[in-house]
Amino acid sequence: MKITFVLPVVNMSGGIRVVAIYADLLKKRGHEVFVVSTPKRRPNLRKQMRSLRQGKGWVSVTKNNPSHFDNVDVPHHVINRFRPVTNADVPDADVVIATWWETAEWVAKLSEAKGAKTYFLQHHELHSYLPKERVEATWSLPMHKITISKWLVDLARTYGDSNVSHVPNSVDTEQFYAPRREKQAIPTVGMMYSTANWKGCDISLKAFSLAAQNIPNLRLVAFGNQRPSSNLLLPPCTEYVYQPPQNTIKDIYAKCDVWLCGSWSEGFHLPPLEAMACRCPVVSTQVGGPMDIIKDGVNGYLVKTGDSTALANQLIRVLTFSNDKWQIMSDAVYTTAIRYTWDDATELFETALYTAIERWQRGDLSGSDR
Repeated sequence: MKITFVLPVVNMSGGIRVVAIYADLLKKRGHEVFVVSTPKRRPNLRKQMRSLRQGKGWVSVTKNNPSHFDNVDVPHHVINRFRPVTNADVPDADVVIATWWETAEWVAKLSEAKGAKTYFLQHHELHSYLPKERVEATWSLPMHKITISKWLVDLARTYGDSNVSHVPNSVDTEQFYAPRREKQAIPTVGMMYSTANWKGCDISLKAFSLAAQNIPNLRLVAFGNQRPSSNLLLPPCTEYVYQPPQNTIKDIYAKCDVWLCGSWSEGFHLPPLEAMACRCPVVSTQVGGPMDIIKDGVNGYLVKTGDSTALANQLIRVLTFSNDKWQIMSDAVYTTAIRYTWDDATELFETALYTAIERWQRGDLSGSDR
C-alpha cells in the first residue's frame, strides 16, 4: 500500500506519538508511507502584544519543533506555512489518513487519486477553544473511521457509520519497563500535570489532598510539559519534572505506588498504560483507555468522573495494601500492559486501511459524493 498521513503541527504529544509509531511500523511491514504536516501557526499581533504585557517576551516560531517524528525514518514534508493541505502537497496513494478534525476537513477535499479517505480519531475534540459545529461535522464525513477506544467506537456509530475499526493503543515495553519491586518506603502517588480543564488535574490534586489526610507522609510525583501555574498549585514538596526526556519517564512511573488520573475526558490516555508497563497500579476516572483495560480490584480501580472523594478512597485502598497484596496487583498491571503489542496494533491498523480501501472502492461510505 501507498499510505499518506496528514497531520497538524507535529510535537511531543501522545497523539502524535501514536501516529509516528504506526508510520514507522507500517513502513517496516513493506508499505510506502509518506507524512505531510503543517508548521506552527504564526501568532497575530494581538497575541504577541499580550505575551509582551505578560512578561513572556516576543513569541518565536521555530521551524523545527521537537516531535515524535524526529527519529522515525519516514518521508515527512512540512508545508510552507500553516494552511489547508491541498492536492499539490499530497502524493497519489492508496489511502490518505486524516488525524485531527482540521485535517479531516482538508482530506475530504482531496482528489480521489490521493487514496481512500480515512479518519483516525483519537478523541472527541469538543473543547471550549475549538469550533464545536465544525468538529462534530467531521465525524459525519464520508471516510472510514479508525479509533482507539470502545467509547469512541460507540460514539462514531452515533454519527451514522456502523462500520468503525477499533484499534486500541499499546505501549512500548522497550521504553517503559521496570523490574519487579516492592512498595516504596514512602507512599508515593504519581500523576500527569496539565492546566487543560478536561485533564482534571484539579480533581486529581483534591483527591491527593484528601488521601494525604489519612496518610500523612504521602508523597506526590508529577511531570508535564507546562510550568506549574499559580492557578493550579502543586502541594508543597511535590517532585515535579518539567518536560522530562523520553527515556527517563519510566523512572518516574517506577517510583510510584499508584498512578492517578482524574480526567474528565480522554480518547485513550497513554500514561496509565505506560505506568502499568512499569508495574504501577492505576486509579482513574472512567475515561478512554482506562475503561477498556482496568478491572476493579485486579489491576486498579475506576471511579466516576469528577469524584475526587472516590479517587481518594481508592488511592488509600491501594496505598494501604500489604506489600504482598500490592505486588499481586503490580504483577497484574504488568501482565495487562505486555499482552498486546504495537505489532499487534499495527496489524489491526493495516487491516483497517484495507477495509477503508474496499469501502471506498465499493462507494458504500455514507454521504459519499463519488
